[in-house]
Amino acid sequence: MTVEKQGPSIWCVADGRAGILNQTLALAAALAEPERAADLAHVRSAGHREAPLILQPQGWQVALPPNLWPSPLDALPADQRAQLAAPWPDVWIAAGRRSIPYSRLMRKLSGGRTLVVQTQNPRVSLSAFDLVIPPEHDGVKGPNVFPIVGPPVWFSQPRIAEAQARFAHLKAAPGQKVLVSVGGDSKNHRMTEANVAQIEAAMQRLSQGRQFWITVSRRTPEHARVRFRRLAATLNAVFWENEERDGPNPYVAFLSMCDLAMVTCESANMIADPAFFGKPVHLLKLDGGSPRFDKLHKSFIDRRAAAWFTGSLTGWTYTPVREAARAADEIVRQVLKRHPNR
Repeated sequence: MTVEKQGPSIWCVADGRAGILNQTLALAAALAEPERAADLAHVRSAGHREAPLILQPQGWQVALPPNLWPSPLDALPADQRAQLAAPWPDVWIAAGRRSIPYSRLMRKLSGGRTLVVQTQNPRVSLSAFDLVIPPEHDGVKGPNVFPIVGPPVWFSQPRIAEAQARFAHLKAAPGQKVLVSVGGDSKNHRMTEANVAQIEAAMQRLSQGRQFWITVSRRTPEHARVRFRRLAATLNAVFWENEERDGPNPYVAFLSMCDLAMVTCESANMIADPAFFGKPVHLLKLDGGSPRFDKLHKSFIDRRAAAWFTGSLTGWTYTPVREAARAADEIVRQVLKRHPNR
């Protein structure tokens, strides 16, 4: 027996990679904000899910372009295939290349009742989706395209408040608080030892009167992890790599309580996160690059959210970049077309 609950059912769909999944969760979190939830409170659905839908297809089909899979359901492990079942959601928000065959399938499975939303640039015909939300630097165009600056990120007030309360002691330290968000090697960029040495030297030179909060990612090369951990001890900085070594993750506290940020330039998400809070973002150069990333950087620079690091740390003010809110408003508009509040 299925039970209807208040509000539209929203399925967040990805392959489990944190950076991809977080884009879908960000849009869902923005949709859950009180003003949007109130607009959609009249919708009733039996398709609610408590957890994201993680789809990890296997086999020969994954080598094909995602619009040419003859039988997407057969590519799923049995437990995942069982989860992809009615009652279907009101809103399907998917990200990542391997979600595309299932986004294309959802229209058929739901009889067109599900609003199918795909983030990023699908690189297939856009007609398979009801709404595509790519970063504007990808240059995707179409009647169902809603481009945004960077990727969608969202931090709810309860999540921020909890993080700030848990790590309140960080704010008590004297001096300017500087988040140093370190990524690493990617498709277009490479973090060399020379890059790390330049960042390290700049932090040493600028350490007087400042408290550095350093975080590294799973992509950070081992040589960089070692050097930044050692540097943190030298500068009496806070360093976080993982929970096993460093305890609970303070990233949201870092973002919300810092005065400004130094961010390596290869990650759209890492740039968008402090921009959500209106924090001045100083971009740190790595080797490599691409015209696409040049456009990404320009989009944040044009919003006054970011500037290339030139040796000094200055602050400025700007309107926080919260593109997930604009995208969520568009999703609400399209849901209301399907479920008008009479």
